[in-house]
Amino acid sequence: MAATTISSSLGWWTKRIHVCRHTRSTTMDGLDEALNAIIKHCPNLEIFIVDVPMGETFGPVADTLATYALKSLRTVHWNVSCDLLPKVIWALDSLPSIICAHIDFECKSDEDSESVPLGSASDLQISLPHLQQLSLRGLFWQFLEEATGWMFPSLQCFSIDSVNHRTDQPDVTAFLTAHGAELTFLDLNCIPTLDVPEILELCPKLVTFCFNADWRLQPPEDAMPSTGSLTSAVAETAAMSTLVHTPHPNIMMIGLHGLMYAFGVGYAAQYAAEEPLRGHVIGRSNDLNVAALNKTNFPQLQCVRSLSRAMLSDLNDADGPSEVVGMARYDKWWDALTAEGIRLEDCTGALLGTLPKDEDEDEEYLDADEEDEDEEDEEEYEEDDEEDDEDENDEDREEEDEVWKMVLPRAGGRPSFGLDELRDLLDQCRMMDQTREPSIFAPMFAEDQGYNASALIPSLPL
Repeated sequence: MAATTISSSLGWWTKRIHVCRHTRSTTMDGLDEALNAIIKHCPNLEIFIVDVPMGETFGPVADTLATYALKSLRTVHWNVSCDLLPKVIWALDSLPSIICAHIDFECKSDEDSESVPLGSASDLQISLPHLQQLSLRGLFWQFLEEATGWMFPSLQCFSIDSVNHRTDQPDVTAFLTAHGAELTFLDLNCIPTLDVPEILELCPKLVTFCFNADWRLQPPEDAMPSTGSLTSAVAETAAMSTLVHTPHPNIMMIGLHGLMYAFGVGYAAQYAAEEPLRGHVIGRSNDLNVAALNKTNFPQLQCVRSLSRAMLSDLNDADGPSEVVGMARYDKWWDALTAEGIRLEDCTGALLGTLPKDEDEDEEYLDADEEDEDEEDEEEYEEDDEEDDEDENDEDREEEDEVWKMVLPRAGGRPSFGLDELRDLLDQCRMMDQTREPSIFAPMFAEDQGYNASALIPSLPL
């Protein structure tokens, strides 16, 4: 009976809990008891997402998850401060069945994350055998150093996003040395430049690779490759960045972060007007990086996608690239990638440069389509009426023909016109008249009109 009661509750069927941020001032203060009570009633919980900074509620909530959702929990999304890093490490150690983990580390300043004492969580050997996707955001440098020594045998997707932090460089190379051999998806969105050729060497199975197109990846003059190498052979025909040491055989899609200075629109265009050198340097890096996206470096490459939503929004507001620099750069990239058979897309998956239509234009198009449809419907209705009239005329002709055939005289005789039926009707009327009782009004009618009541139904000659 207890099992039936538990399985009939809403918590038994709940698989996802998502706490959303309503405003920037939304916090989790004082909600730990309520959230813990909810988790206790959800024994089959699989997804737990909190977009709000969890603060001190993280510890009790993590303990509740490890106690009541240990076997069922598969996805976690936490928003924590950097000083809670030890509790995050212990929480992951207590959840060995998770498949996807996203952790957002928030700090008031870059200095807050430099030296967080880990205590007993330092150098802890954690094994997450089922973890397939790991995503880090914010000031995650110290976490990444600790995670380098952990065990992720099933890891396939790894993403980092440093937001606007630029004072420290994450040790991504060391992490990928330990865990990059089986990766198929790698997204590196940070401001400090990383060693892309070395990273791609560590990840031979990558299918999708995303990086910051604003990075300066061209080799210095004293480090130019020797004659006969891949980079020198390609550099003889066109200037480009060094993205690979050898062609990468599996990458099919490349995503580009940044590109805010590429098309001369938005706030970046205003900064470039005030600091022309900065805009020129970043634009030059964009050109060299895009030039390296070819079938020589990436034989399986099919798509290059711009991932900046802010850049796409600026393009929409400006109604396309600027006429001075932006349009020329757009045409150059489009022609180069199209010649290689590579599709250039924006962050929505549409072709870069396909701007959404205005609502007024959409309404005009809809009204025009509706008018055309109404005219077509009227024409079809008139045609149907004409066809119906023709059909009715044909049916009337057929009926007239049938009636005409009915009144045709029989061969060898006179037409009857239904006289047999008329005789039967008259015989029935005579019989009814004979058996009918005399009416009380018959004498009165006889006196006034001077005829016999029996003459009310005259006899017809047959």
